[in-house]
Amino acid sequence: MEQKTVQLKTFTGTVVSDKMKDTVVVRVTRYVKHPKYKKYMKLWKRFQAHNPGNTAKEGDTVTIRSCRPISKNKSFEVIA
Repeated sequence: MEQKTVQLKTFTGTVVSDKMKDTVVVRVTRYVKHPKYKKYMKLWKRFQAHNPGNTAKEGDTVTIRSCRPISKNKSFEVIA
């Protein structure tokens, strides 16, 4: 049987909250072109990411990667 390789999702964003233990909230921004009006819009989404040792602080730019679910809302981990 063949092994399937899974492509892990990675995002780069800014830490907006580091108040929880071993968790940071990362805001990921992306530009999307509107299908009808052809205007570029700035959309953003917040992800909770595992931050062991509380290394990332508010305002830092970090890279997060998808991982197994760590809790109800945490499925990402800080890698840089």
